[in-house]
Amino acid sequence: MSLLDAAWQSLGEDAAALALVRDNGTAVPLTGALPAGRFVHDAIAAASFSASLLAARRVGCAVPSVELDPVKIATAVTSDQHFRLNGEPVSAWAELSGFWPCSDGWVRTHANYPHHRAALLSALALSDETGADEFMLALHSMSAADVEQRVLAAGGVATVVRTPEQWSEHPQAVQLAEQPIIELTPLNDTDRAGLAETTVDAPLAGLRVLDLSRVIAGPVASRTLALWGAEVLRIDSPRHPEIGWQHLDTGAGKRSALLDLDDDNERAAFERLLETADVVLTAYRPGSLDKFGLSPAALAERRPGIIVGRLSAWGTVGPLAERRGFDSIVQAATGIAMVEGEGSGTPGALPAQALDHAAGYLLAAGITTAVRRRIDAGHSWLVEVSLARLAAELLHERRPRHAPTASGGFVPTVATRDGVTTAMAAPHYDGGPGSFSAAPVEWGSSDPEWLS
Repeated sequence: MSLLDAAWQSLGEDAAALALVRDNGTAVPLTGALPAGRFVHDAIAAASFSASLLAARRVGCAVPSVELDPVKIATAVTSDQHFRLNGEPVSAWAELSGFWPCSDGWVRTHANYPHHRAALLSALALSDETGADEFMLALHSMSAADVEQRVLAAGGVATVVRTPEQWSEHPQAVQLAEQPIIELTPLNDTDRAGLAETTVDAPLAGLRVLDLSRVIAGPVASRTLALWGAEVLRIDSPRHPEIGWQHLDTGAGKRSALLDLDDDNERAAFERLLETADVVLTAYRPGSLDKFGLSPAALAERRPGIIVGRLSAWGTVGPLAERRGFDSIVQAATGIAMVEGEGSGTPGALPAQALDHAAGYLLAAGITTAVRRRIDAGHSWLVEVSLARLAAELLHERRPRHAPTASGGFVPTVATRDGVTTAMAAPHYDGGPGSFSAAPVEWGSSDPEWLS
């Protein structure tokens, strides 16, 4: 079963309707041991078709068909490789982020954020000035499991690099195997929610989205909702700065404001935003926002009819549910990295951060489906997607390698604001939007208020 079929089934949608989606997955020019091109194609197709169905529902027209440009897909999901700031490329990885040999295997670390780098060095009793060579020497005599345990205990991010077979026996993998690709759950009964008329290219017009997400997957989801006409306001804590270029790369169509929810006045400003929000999207560790009354159940109680989109690295069940994680870490933990190493004994990586991008688009698909369900049946809704569950799905797709259809190279990226060049929109259905409504803005540069 393809990812598109599995995602569509998990949403409880009619499989026959997928006849309106043209399959261009094998033509996406991403080469690797695993079919990453088809994987991201199917995730974007699920999102695009969900938007197509909502457009037809709101406009009262026939359901538009979906056909995705394989080269635009490849460009969009490798946007970090095409991003330019004032004409200069950026480095996606910090010096201490990567694979490191240990006495009995490999460990993968993530140190892109300063606090994660600090935790990593503290865990191993290394100085702040430690460089890559000294770091590698420190790990060489340690076991991978010991490194992982020390780093996690210090609040850092690291994982043992496993084979797919090793991961399949892990309790986390066993529990996730029982979960659907997208979990769509009604939270409480509410009246059906009517929406004003709109056009085919703006199926989410009139909806407000509070985006409480960081890094890539969550921002890709909210960027996609903005593409389809939603008003999206991203909220971050001023105490946890985002990586500037990364924020711009996933920021098209959205605004960005800073609020410290531990401050009474700023918390009150957030509560005013929440009073009229239609969607709250979170991508922090499960449970980490509950103290602010932002658990799915609390949100549904406080704001009947709300749609909660929740993205996580490891899912919400199992022993790893509350662990920090990123695409690269999940690739390493679940066996993807060893498969991409193609039997060399040295781990590799997918040609794109496919788990992040696929998760973002699938979350957008679930949220858009929930909007349509709210129109037809009411309810508050919870939509959940995890990177680790998607990793298992990608590993199930292992098959003999194939070369993607020749593309003539990726399409040119487009300048979206002065000095910033980033990839164009990939989702598309007949009559849908071809570009974002607004250029990305600097992190924290917007007022914490709705425009409309």
